[in-house]
Amino acid sequence: MNGLKTSALAIGVALGCASFGTEAAAQDCTTKIGAVLPTSVDWGKPIAATAQYAVDIANETGGVAGCQIEMVLRDTQVDPKVGVDAAKALVDLDGVQLLLGAVSSGVSMPILTSVTVPAGVMQMSCCSSSTAFTRLAEEGKTNGLFFRTFATSGVQAAVGAMVARDAGYESIAVFYKNDDWGQDIGGLIAKDFEALGIEVTAQIAINDAQASYRAEVTEALKGNPQAIYMALYPDEGTQVVREWISLGGTQNMIAANALKSDEFKENVGMEFLGSFIGTDTASPRTDSASAFVDAYTARFDGPPSGPGLPNSFDATMIALLAMHAAGEGATGTDIAAKVGAITDPNGTPVTADATGFAQAKEVLDGGGTVSYQGATGNVQFDANGDVSAPAVTWVFGADGIEEQKYISLTEVNDFMNSLQ
Repeated sequence: MNGLKTSALAIGVALGCASFGTEAAAQDCTTKIGAVLPTSVDWGKPIAATAQYAVDIANETGGVAGCQIEMVLRDTQVDPKVGVDAAKALVDLDGVQLLLGAVSSGVSMPILTSVTVPAGVMQMSCCSSSTAFTRLAEEGKTNGLFFRTFATSGVQAAVGAMVARDAGYESIAVFYKNDDWGQDIGGLIAKDFEALGIEVTAQIAINDAQASYRAEVTEALKGNPQAIYMALYPDEGTQVVREWISLGGTQNMIAANALKSDEFKENVGMEFLGSFIGTDTASPRTDSASAFVDAYTARFDGPPSGPGLPNSFDATMIALLAMHAAGEGATGTDIAAKVGAITDPNGTPVTADATGFAQAKEVLDGGGTVSYQGATGNVQFDANGDVSAPAVTWVFGADGIEEQKYISLTEVNDFMNSLQ
């Protein structure tokens, strides 16, 4: 466990190892779960490693429903076709009933509609934020099989509008990735800007893997905006910003969390990012969230600074506890039906460590429910599998990504209501 010994959470892991090592050693069965995550990109590797970290904690307590867990990981390459093929292989060949992922909404959506829902497999995403999932659930088309520990795009869109308002920008051009996620957040933030009286001079769709985005940038420059907003991933974001700066565009930039990447910072250059402000959802300021940071830092020799890491941890822990509650041989539908027993606000509070995982299993085995207290706080899902969350703004600093401002859940909700 790489010397996990300094935090309360880590102590729990150590206790879990001591208490449950005999049970784990006696096991002779393994249950596979699937994970479809973008490990070929720099910000995707830590998300997958964090999911594996949660699996390791579960296994240290004796596993799930009497068996050790093997997480079979496949790379999506942030590509819908690759992601669907990976998910099909995990479901059809490996027989998984639980699938973790994906990250991009544009990858998660086709996996949900063409793989997991038809197969009756539960899908738990750490990081997909499109409101299209909410609408699909409201229409009864997810069959209750989809959950996500990341708040919807509406939160980041609202916070991006808040940043523009506070900066005094009167006109903004919006660049968005031409997929489910980008179209969703791009449309939401344009409405939020307009609700604040900020002119949206252009809404420019950015497609994957073009040789150049000069035509798109030239079109956006025609409106002479005071700032730009970007809902892009690092590859396209880097190229758009380079073109934008080279053609004389402003350095006033606001961006969604997909650009929370050292790769993006290094490829663009800090000299061009002095007026850049990013947004992200955030973990609440709770003891459980702080304990996760301490334990993660000890495990990985550094704090969780990339996007989606607390969400990945909680998604995996909750899904595994639901699998335990569902019992040996559970189907995806069985597992999904037990998520409420893990996130019951009236259940027994359990911590997100080996001791808490073991305690949760004991309570669940006795017919009780638990209230999981994790890296993103006291997780609770609504009827559509959605969660709410606080938010942060962040900037690129010389030593990495630096939090600029924390915005509480109450502040986020009040501001979103004011935009209606």
